[in-house]
Amino acid sequence: MTVSLEQLRRCHFAVDMGAARTRVYVKGPGLVVDEPSVAAVNTRSGSLIAVGEFAQQMTGRTPDYIRVVRPVSGGTVVDIEMAQRMLRHLLGDKMRRSLRRRPRLRAAACTPHDADPLAQRATIETLVGLGARRVELVDTLIAAAVGCGLPVERPEATMIMVCGAAATQVAVLSLGSIVTAQRIPVGGEAVDHAIVQHLRHAHALMLPSQSVRPLQLALSGNGLTAHGPASAEIHGRDVVTGLARSVRVDTAAVRNAIQTPLTAVLDGIGKVLRNCPPDLVADLADRGIMMVGGSALLPGFDQMLIEATGMPVQIAERPEMCAIQGIGAMLEGSIEPLVLDPLAA
Repeated sequence: MTVSLEQLRRCHFAVDMGAARTRVYVKGPGLVVDEPSVAAVNTRSGSLIAVGEFAQQMTGRTPDYIRVVRPVSGGTVVDIEMAQRMLRHLLGDKMRRSLRRRPRLRAAACTPHDADPLAQRATIETLVGLGARRVELVDTLIAAAVGCGLPVERPEATMIMVCGAAATQVAVLSLGSIVTAQRIPVGGEAVDHAIVQHLRHAHALMLPSQSVRPLQLALSGNGLTAHGPASAEIHGRDVVTGLARSVRVDTAAVRNAIQTPLTAVLDGIGKVLRNCPPDLVADLADRGIMMVGGSALLPGFDQMLIEATGMPVQIAERPEMCAIQGIGAMLEGSIEPLVLDPLAA
């Protein structure tokens, strides 16, 4: 583990700040915040107008003096001050007062695999601004593996793929540590962007907002597989006239449009397997890949991985919640560590 379980048990709350959503777990009450990582600011006065779900609804619908910002990008805090203000409002006065009453407030936070020191420092400073005296950083891969119930502490291989909005992380775990891992800068947003560009070039159609999930409009049923629906009706704005228009889109063409970003994910999985010891690869042939993260729910993505790798693929129950559930279990002390005592001479 990146930090000891004993250190995590001393923490009072944990934060998982992702590009799509921010989640906060408080020891005892449990999950208290699950909102989009979005804030709306009045540029004239600098005041915060809205955060979370309401701020996300304002995307693309605001006048000039209101700006919708995302203080987190790719799991990394890019605007510390705005991230602190957003977290304060999401927690609320009552919860913040409850946390501040605790002596030597400690916090834990999920960080992407191989996050650089600057990104780690930004996360720490964000939570210090909320009153934390000490901040423990946990690798998102470890937290997600614990949250979905993988036996990460055992001497056997488990493979996890965290499908985020901005990046996909793949790792092989054994004995509570990461054996080999890869972070691919392709996530659900890249797939959405590929579909948006396809609709613009092939049909001269612009979607109302980038925040609208075009995958849910263009794909349904088996989604990425050839057994999915042959076509789907999409509503948007005509690029030339600016008027509202509906077109019927061939879903086979949509599947071809998103092959490029998904191929990068498959390449990352191949690289992880090539760097993995043969004994662990043999374990993975039976256990397969566990998919977590919001983008794991992309229709047909799991079937595509099965066909490409020949390995069994499973999607975790409530995959978007695995990371915060895992770090919450560590805070509550419900995870028993594997103790490797030195042998007597």
